[in-house]
Amino acid sequence: MPNNMKTKKIPMRMCVVTREKYPKKELIRVVRTENGVIVDPTGKQNGHGAYLKKDLVVFEKAQKTKILNKVLETEVPETVFEQLKETLN
Repeated sequence: MPNNMKTKKIPMRMCVVTREKYPKKELIRVVRTENGVIVDPTGKQNGHGAYLKKDLVVFEKAQKTKILNKVLETEVPETVFEQLKETLN
C-alpha cells in the first residue's frame, strides 16, 4: 500500500458576531441545552450551538447586541458572559 500522507482537515466554524470563519479551536461554543444555556469548552455538548471568537471585544459585543439570544432563540443569562470572560484567563 502506498503511504499517502493526507492533510488533516481543520474544522472551520463561523463566529456569530464577526461573521468570519475560524478554525474551531480558535472559537468557543455556547449551547442551548434542555437545562438552559451553557458555555461548552469541549465543543461536544448536545444542543443548538453558536460559536464566538475567543476575544473580549467579541464577547462584549455579543452581550450588547444580544446576538446569542437571536441565534439560540432563548434568553442568555449574564452568567454565561461571565463564564466566557473567565475562559480568556
